[in-house]
Amino acid sequence: MMFEPPTPTAVDAARAIALAHETLDIEAAAVLGIKRHLGDAFVQAMRLMLMVRGRVVVMGMGKSGHIGRKIVATLASTGTPAMFVHPAEASHGDLGMIQPIDLVLAISNSGESKELTDILPMIMRLGAPLVAMTADAQSTLARHADVFLSCGVDREACPLNLAPTASTTAQLALGDALAVALLDARGFKAEDFARSHPGGALGRKLLTHVSDVMRTGDAVPRVTLDASFSDLMREMSAKGLGATAVLDDAGGLQGIFTDGDLRRLVEKGIDLRSTTAGQVMHPNPSTVSLDALAVEAVELMELRRITSVLVLDATGQLCGALNSNDLLRAKVI
Repeated sequence: MMFEPPTPTAVDAARAIALAHETLDIEAAAVLGIKRHLGDAFVQAMRLMLMVRGRVVVMGMGKSGHIGRKIVATLASTGTPAMFVHPAEASHGDLGMIQPIDLVLAISNSGESKELTDILPMIMRLGAPLVAMTADAQSTLARHADVFLSCGVDREACPLNLAPTASTTAQLALGDALAVALLDARGFKAEDFARSHPGGALGRKLLTHVSDVMRTGDAVPRVTLDASFSDLMREMSAKGLGATAVLDDAGGLQGIFTDGDLRRLVEKGIDLRSTTAGQVMHPNPSTVSLDALAVEAVELMELRRITSVLVLDATGQLCGALNSNDLLRAKVI
């Protein structure tokens, strides 16, 4: 007889919320239970993973396999080379992916998953260290492992105490704990994380430099100190930055004139027709270095409440410029 789902109107909202609360309480308790079990075995497993010359090969069946894939992704993105090998496929050729220089992290709540226990002799013959993540210290998997990590829970969140729920949460949390401890031991930094996430927002912020997004050459608006106001405005309009650098005869940066400066001068009623760039410019303009991160330019612009900034090279000479639109196009902001 097929199971007939209840109609939406038959759902008891209060019971649903109560079960959700109970589920979260049980899973939170499961994670705290794992915390109490941590000790020398955790440190030993971490040291083995640090020393491994190959990869951490994670294996698991069913829900443990899904958790294993996530652990692999976390390890790989935080400096520990890792890959997932399906235990069932390992018996049909994929065992060749595992080398003696690797370490195997096998995950099984019972520690008796047949697909895992069947390949234990081959893993041991390879000589690859074996770390077992299981609930039963007396299980086949735990007894054959070099290190046993307990991930046992008192009960599943499933009302039937059948579906892997709290147990998989505990496995995931323990895997994260290993990844974080390894990250710290390797001296892994935000810049390292960005290098493995070049397409993400963090990668763009930590890998994009001012030199990657700035305007250069003729695209940089510039006038000399004695340039007429009309020449100054013509340069600003032509380059579309919303500002122009003001240089002395030797090319040294003396100031900047922006759209905001123009507005303020007009509001004061000043006759600008007879003025020069040197007379209306704002001295000591905000600048960033050529090799600065683009996010540093963003921070400077936010701090000074400006929309454009000039770029100087190592000798202090003007070499570029950028505004908020340039940074938006680069998806830095």
